[in-house]
Amino acid sequence: MKKGQLLATLDPDLFQYQTEQINANLQNSKSNLAYNEINFNRQRQLYKVGAISKADFDVATNQFNAARAQVNSVSAQLSTARKNLSLTNIYSPIDGTVLNRNVSEGQKATFTVDAFPDETFNGSVSEVRLQPTVSSNVVNYTTIINADNSSLKLKPGMTANITIYTQVLKNVMKIPAAATSFRPDSLVMKKYKVDSPFANGKGKRKGTGPKKEKSGMENKSESASVWIIGKDSVITRKRIRTGMDNDTEIQVISGLNKNDNIITGYKNLSKKSSGNAAKSPFMPQRRGSGSGGGNRGGPR
Repeated sequence: MKKGQLLATLDPDLFQYQTEQINANLQNSKSNLAYNEINFNRQRQLYKVGAISKADFDVATNQFNAARAQVNSVSAQLSTARKNLSLTNIYSPIDGTVLNRNVSEGQKATFTVDAFPDETFNGSVSEVRLQPTVSSNVVNYTTIINADNSSLKLKPGMTANITIYTQVLKNVMKIPAAATSFRPDSLVMKKYKVDSPFANGKGKRKGTGPKKEKSGMENKSESASVWIIGKDSVITRKRIRTGMDNDTEIQVISGLNKNDNIITGYKNLSKKSSGNAAKSPFMPQRRGSGSGGGNRGGPR
């Protein structure tokens, strides 16, 4: 950011209309001043020769002075309006770096309505009104979204399911969020070889939650770990850096290759019990013994 650089432009239409209206009022006031000046000069000549009374001359004098004051007042209003119009362009006062902004461009939004469930409508957020409403102890803010309704399909009062895009990243690697919470247990270790310092009690296992790291002044990344299944049934723990997430998928910034086979969890497999007798789900189940019972698990 450089000093004098244009940072943002506010909508100038309202200020432009106000400036034009005040300018029109100024022209009208100047015309009225010109008329009252002519009338004042005429009344003064008539008063000098005794053709009119002192009261009539005082009225003409007052009207002339009032018209002149009106022109000065409207001229000041026009200067203020022009100043406000010039302030719609916001320039940087100094050289520096922008750390935060409180005003954003209209965010993209998509939505569907129950009347047309297979059609997606596009729009953009134009306003978030700051007067809240409270319903069931939940604070809500009315959000205005501009959308094209040339087809007249959208009607007042329709229920809409809306998605607002706060940030969009293209061409990124992403993984299921479940992959970062998987940890191999004893059942997995019996069937697969675990290549990790945490296997067989070696080393200390730290907290499994993601660790935040600062990367630059604005962007933040998190450190997490995933498990990769490779050849010969060997699973390996990898440390990765993650970015955005939507509670279902997570962006991977570094640490993974596109050919890595990550583990998201494992499923339990059990033999079907023989017989058709109904069993109560609330009664404790008898454990199997030997080769006929137990559960088997495997990464997936």
